[in-house]
Amino acid sequence: MILLLHHQRPTPGGLRKPSPRGASRLVVREPLRKRLPRPSLSGFLRLFWPLLLAGLGYAAFELGGRLKPYADQPIGRVSVEGDLHYVSRAEVQQRIAPLIQTTFFGVDLAAMRSELEAMPWIAEAHVRKVWPDQLIVHLDEQLPVARWGDQALLNNQGQAFAPGQVAGYEHLPKLWGPQRAQQRVMQQYQMFSQLLRPLDFTVASLEMRERGSWYLTTGQGFELLLGRDHVVDKMRRFVSVYDAALKEHIANIARVDLRYPNGLAVAWRESPAAAAGGTTPAAGQ
Repeated sequence: MILLLHHQRPTPGGLRKPSPRGASRLVVREPLRKRLPRPSLSGFLRLFWPLLLAGLGYAAFELGGRLKPYADQPIGRVSVEGDLHYVSRAEVQQRIAPLIQTTFFGVDLAAMRSELEAMPWIAEAHVRKVWPDQLIVHLDEQLPVARWGDQALLNNQGQAFAPGQVAGYEHLPKLWGPQRAQQRVMQQYQMFSQLLRPLDFTVASLEMRERGSWYLTTGQGFELLLGRDHVVDKMRRFVSVYDAALKEHIANIARVDLRYPNGLAVAWRESPAAAAGGTTPAAGQ
């Protein structure tokens, strides 16, 4: 029998290397800076921005307070603009003088506008500031188109205003009516004027009485009684009858009563023909 012996080479130091048992791996430890939690900036920013804004606001406030005496100058110039015929610029300057005894930022524009529009001839006022010390005032005057009773005038919007002196405006038509009906009277005046224009007639006066009846006097000197209802239709009826039957006798007409539902009546002036004929009814169309 032959025996084969295998001798294992001894390891240095006489120690045998243990055989590995199972799988193993090398664990590498991370640096300390990576294992520590990272600081968060969100909390810092939430605190930083309010503090920054507060600081900027305080700085602006302080700066504004230091600069205000240099920027807020007394009013040095007042310019009055507008096409003025009834109000002088000197009157405007005098009216607002107490309101401009202050500095640029202290001027009350609303109060100044109210003060100017309280002047009878001022329809609308616009006021603006121009830094450092100027005020610009633009004025629109009233446009009188008629007299309202004996003490006031009506503007083109049908609004009454009392300038204190209406002498010199006798050439304007005279309108009457309840105080609440100013605009309605103006509208009817404009409508009647338009309907009478093709006849070369003008409206000298127009009255709306308390019960709503309308009385008109033409510039040619005769009256039209229109009643309360359908006054525009009645005026059209007069225009039609005038062209057909009254045109040749216009000089003798004193009054035309249009209060009839389907006709009119003519009152003639004092003349031989009028004395003979009296009041002549004329049928409408």
